[in-house]
Amino acid sequence: MKLIIAMIQPHKLTDVKKALFDAEIHKMTVTNALGCGQQKGFTETYRGVLYEVNLLKKVRLEIAVNDEFADATIKAIIRGAKTGNIGDGKIMVLDLSECIRIRTGELGKDAIG
Repeated sequence: MKLIIAMIQPHKLTDVKKALFDAEIHKMTVTNALGCGQQKGFTETYRGVLYEVNLLKKVRLEIAVNDEFADATIKAIIRGAKTGNIGDGKIMVLDLSECIRIRTGELGKDAIG
């Protein structure tokens, strides 16, 4: 089992969801996040005062999948999020030692579905 965490641009969420649905991956958790990487933020002027904005808006996707769906999930995220520019995001893949479905008590692969 794998836990796939992806940090993407907010405006690419719709494209990533469509790519995931096309790959038959329907379960995910989506949260708003702030962060910076190579982009390093930007500066702007508001009422004559210079502000440095170095935490940019991102969307964090968390998807728990069985091993046989990991590659398809990663490819779908890349297909939906890639623009070729700095700031497209990152994908992190972690081993998931256990998963438990609270409602039924199922464990492991059965709990992920």
